[in-house]
Amino acid sequence: MAIIGRRADLDLREVYAAHGPELYRFALRQLGDGPAAEEAVQEVFLRAWRSADRFDPDLASLRVWLFAIARNVVVDEARARARHHRRLYAAAADQPGNVSDHADAVLDQHLVEQALLRISDSHRVALVETYLRGRSYRDVAAEVGVSQVTLRSRVFFGLKALRLALEEMGVRP
Repeated sequence: MAIIGRRADLDLREVYAAHGPELYRFALRQLGDGPAAEEAVQEVFLRAWRSADRFDPDLASLRVWLFAIARNVVVDEARARARHHRRLYAAAADQPGNVSDHADAVLDQHLVEQALLRISDSHRVALVETYLRGRSYRDVAAEVGVSQVTLRSRVFFGLKALRLALEEMGVRP
């Protein structure tokens, strides 16, 4: 049985049972993709197993150590995705005609979709319904069950959160 660090009483199965679901939720929030989040959690535990001798409970708790690894895995995955999208964009830009314009639109749409998955549900609903679907504040507020002022606030802060999410994804205006 794999042992984590100096704690002989703590095996990998127990660690996964205790921290796996929380790590999955973290990866899912960051990546916005269930299968990618599952792979990220597997990579976290693989890296933890490989570097178990470096875990020092005097420096940090097991949870903190695992989340530090998870953060690195998520950053690596986001960078890999960005490289992949840049390659797709570059390949499409080399094509003649309107393919480049279409590639721009597809890439922009994909980036906005990914960024929308990184913001809160209330902000996402407010932005999608008012900006993307062009519905009135009055109709959306009534449907969601909030005042128009609250909905406008959600749109305002949703745009700020969306801008931040895009910046975290490496998108610059």
